Parts: sequence; C-alpha cells; structure tokens
Amino acid sequence: MKQDWLAGYIPDLPTPFDEDGEIDFDAFARLCERQIASGASAIVVGETTGEAPTLTTVEKAGLVRRAVELAHGRIRVIAGAGSNATDRAVELTRQAEAAGADAVLSVVPYYNKPMQAGIYPHFRAVAEATGLPVILHDVPSRSLRELADATLKRLAESEQFIGLRDSSGDVGRLVRIRTSLPPHFRLLSGDDLTALPFMTAGGHGCISAVTNLVPELCQAALASLSEGRPQSARYLFSRLVPIAGLLAAEHPAALKYALSLLGLMQPNTRLPIVQLNDAAKAEVKEAIAELGDEEWSSVEIDLSRTLSPSPGAFI
Repeated sequence: MKQDWLAGYIPDLPTPFDEDGEIDFDAFARLCERQIASGASAIVVGETTGEAPTLTTVEKAGLVRRAVELAHGRIRVIAGAGSNATDRAVELTRQAEAAGADAVLSVVPYYNKPMQAGIYPHFRAVAEATGLPVILHDVPSRSLRELADATLKRLAESEQFIGLRDSSGDVGRLVRIRTSLPPHFRLLSGDDLTALPFMTAGGHGCISAVTNLVPELCQAALASLSEGRPQSARYLFSRLVPIAGLLAAEHPAALKYALSLLGLMQPNTRLPIVQLNDAAKAEVKEAIAELGDEEWSSVEIDLSRTLSPSPGAFI
C-alpha cells in the first residue's frame, strides 16, 4: 500500500456551526476548498479540531460525505472515527467507509485508561471492521494512556495501519522508533509547536491546526525544509509559533475565532467548549496582525490574500 500522500501539512478541520448550533456546510465547503487550493494532500474531518465528542453519528457521516463530494478526487479525506468504546469505534469506522472516506484516524481510547493489552485488540478490531487504511492517533494529554512503542510496532506489522499522528510533542520518541518501523508506515506530528523538529528528525509531516489559518506559510516552511534550506525553514516556522501557541492554548475556540476574523466561518462552538473571552480574542487579533505585517515576498506567499478579512467577516 503506497502512502506517499500521507505527508506534509494536513489540516485537522474545525466543524463550523451556525447561530442555531447546526453544522454550517457552506462554511465547511470554504474551508475544504481553501486547503485544496493550497496544495494539501489530505484533510481530516470530525476529529479533535472538529469537536468530535459533540457531533452525533449522523453529523459525522454528513461531514464525511460532504468532504468527499467537495474533494472529488482532488484530495484525500481522513475521517475521525475514534472512541473510547471499541464497538463505537468500529461503528464509526464502518460509517466512515460507507460515506466514502479514504482513511480513518483512530485515537487511543481516552478517559477509561486501558492497558496496552486492551489497546492492541481495540485497534485490531477497528482494522478488521473495514477495508480502509487506519491512521493511529496517540495524544497522551487527552487519553491519559500512551500508545507504547511495543504496541505501535506490533500494529505497524499490518499494512492496514499506515501511520501515526503523534501528538505527544516528544521528538525523541520519533528518533527512537522510526528505524524499527516498516517502510510503508508514516509518522506525522500532531503538535504544531514541535512540527519542524519532528520533520527535521525524519517525520513525514504534521496533522495541524495552524495550517487551517495560514496554509501557504506552512507549505513554504515545508518546502524550505525539503529543499535543503534549514535556515529559511526555521525562520518561517518561528513566524508560526506565536499563533500556534495561542491556538493550542484554547483549542479549537481560538482557531474558530481566528478563522472568523478572515470571514471564513463564525466562531460558534458547542458546549462544553465556549468562545474566547475578550482578552484571548485580543491576543489572537494581535498575532494575526503581526503575521499580516510580515514581508513574505522572499517565499512567494501572498499573505495579503491569505490574511485579509473577507467582506462580512465576524470581527
């Protein structure tokens, strides 16, 4: 199974909601088309940034179907299909396949703190329920239990498991495990703040929140790295760090507010996530203004287009 597409900056899309709390599919389409235009190889739908715990089964399927329709073969669609109950993870995986997803992203079971002896059969059950490739998601800050190296290696022996989204922020782990994994297996950061060192150390890319906001800048940083211009890559990455830190601190409310400043969606969230307070909004506005004032001509990025609010932006 060739997985060259699972690389670079891949956006974890937020789920836009209207004033009534329903999914805003028009805004969702804008977000998808923006990433297709930027050259992303894939999009992630209905996962962490998409406020997955607040989405119904019907809503999850609807998001995947709409993403597949919009993609029309131009970009891969990765469906968030994780749960801390194995039978529900299996159900969501089958549903994603029926909706046309190209792969599923399945998270380590959260809250109930399973042993590694339970994590392994959990993921095997997910894989056996579908013909789709499965990407594992290890996010210890949310799941409390990590995906141990030994468990990861056992799972990666099957070609159906095609990659790992590592949201631990531990670049040393990548260095430790990458040579012991099979050639088909892809390693992606799930942490924007450590994405550059992760990729420098041999990672294949980043499933990212910040690339929703500045996709061209992320692509330029990646291009500098792949073309052997580490100094340029470090500089571009350093420009991402302030806004990435703010997005990580109040995720995904900060991202939704930032995208609302660009006129791409409304900042509405679902409880228990709430919108940013005034102080946090001011910080996000300032960080975006600093990006917009930067001169990007040397990397051929039109940030005036990327960061100029559209008419009717929700400021």
